[in-house]
Amino acid sequence: MDAFTFMIAGIILIVVVALLAMAIKIANQWERAVVLFLGRFIGIKGPGIFLIVPILSRVAYWIDLRVITTSFNAEQTLTKDTVPVNVDAVLFWQVVDVEKSALEVKDYMGSVSLASQTALRDVIGKTFLSDMLTGREATDAELQRLIGSRVSGWGIKILSVEIRDVIIPGPLQDAMSMQAQAERERQARVILGDSERQIAEKFELAAKSYENNPTALHLRAMNMLYEGLKTGNATIILVPSTALESMNLGAMTGITALAKTLTNEQKDPMDR
Repeated sequence: MDAFTFMIAGIILIVVVALLAMAIKIANQWERAVVLFLGRFIGIKGPGIFLIVPILSRVAYWIDLRVITTSFNAEQTLTKDTVPVNVDAVLFWQVVDVEKSALEVKDYMGSVSLASQTALRDVIGKTFLSDMLTGREATDAELQRLIGSRVSGWGIKILSVEIRDVIIPGPLQDAMSMQAQAERERQARVILGDSERQIAEKFELAAKSYENNPTALHLRAMNMLYEGLKTGNATIILVPSTALESMNLGAMTGITALAKTLTNEQKDPMDR
């Protein structure tokens, strides 16, 4: 074999190796390859190793089948009650039809992001601020439905949408805080008034119980007197004279005797 033949064989071997390297492709477990032959779609390849015709065929797209997370927002968007808000949200989606994702839309990832932003603005414009703050689940469901309807022809499935944050202007936050504080004060006053009403009703029932039972009333008065003197504090207690007379204590004499009795009772434990 002369030198020229050896050179030709070497060149052929290099070309074969290069073509073989161009023909062999490997797709990861979560990837699918969109293969075109002379510009025409011929199929989806992967996962694993597969071959294509060098030069005539090419892999146009590598499609990721995993769940993809896309963050999107809407700045200074007016709600239905004309309040400007900034809303941040996150979208969870997945490619379920590789062929449609590759052939029906250009840059399917960017298209999903733009569709999500426009849908978010549409939903904000149809929602009151109070509903957006307190009913995020309903807003999330509406967003998922709207985005899903827009990307359904692209072979993409919307798994869920979650609003992360709703930012409102500072002055409006202060006004809402004052409103919430006023509401809490109103509720506290209502509860206090209701408690006073219930106490008044109980006193009314007690008065009816004592109305035809003077002895019970006097016993109650003596119990109040006993509790007041038992504390040992210098307290002026007004006691109905009828209560003392009914107990055969007299007016001043009865009070003095009762006070001394209580004082002795308090000292005896100390002496012991």
